[in-house]
Amino acid sequence: METNYRIAYDKGWQDVKKKLPEEIVSRRSVSYCSSKNQFTVPFFNSEYILDCRNETITGKTAGQIPDITASIIILNYLSFSDISPTPDKKWVSLKEIPKGGALFYPAFRKNTIEVLLKTFGKQPKELLTCAAALGGQSASLGSASVVFHAFPEIPLCIVMWEGDEEVRANATVLYDPSIADILHVESIIGLGMYLAAKLNQLASR
Repeated sequence: METNYRIAYDKGWQDVKKKLPEEIVSRRSVSYCSSKNQFTVPFFNSEYILDCRNETITGKTAGQIPDITASIIILNYLSFSDISPTPDKKWVSLKEIPKGGALFYPAFRKNTIEVLLKTFGKQPKELLTCAAALGGQSASLGSASVVFHAFPEIPLCIVMWEGDEEVRANATVLYDPSIADILHVESIIGLGMYLAAKLNQLASR
């Protein structure tokens, strides 16, 4: 595990453990078992068990271990729970997310948007097929678009525009603005990168 990820992962556990479980449950769509000191957290199309005694995260059904990016996002989702979000029910790009969205957008485009373009730019409808494995639902934007729920309170939308001889294919990742009250900007960026990478993996299969 790379040092920066390990630091963020360890800090995530520390931050979760500083919270009262009742406080987290009251503001996030999770359940908690006090006898086992475990949270059950929905993430995309799966549920994960966060064991606070052993500091482990595993899939509830298959026991799979999420990658480090997903693990940090899940921990951040629990620890950043001082606010109960109110969805705005509109879409914005990362550039419109406060506290760093615009600053980090060039790197986000390289590591997320370009991955989506490489994977689906010539076949945007393939996005719909791959998205089903992650619980995505077709939307009506662009040439093809899908709405996902990373967590019940956190929708995000991927939109693809098919290119032609004159216009280059394009893509974007859109968020509900309320995500800024639920995750740190680093996790918002990581969420888009994680989703693009998962869709790329599904397309490769």
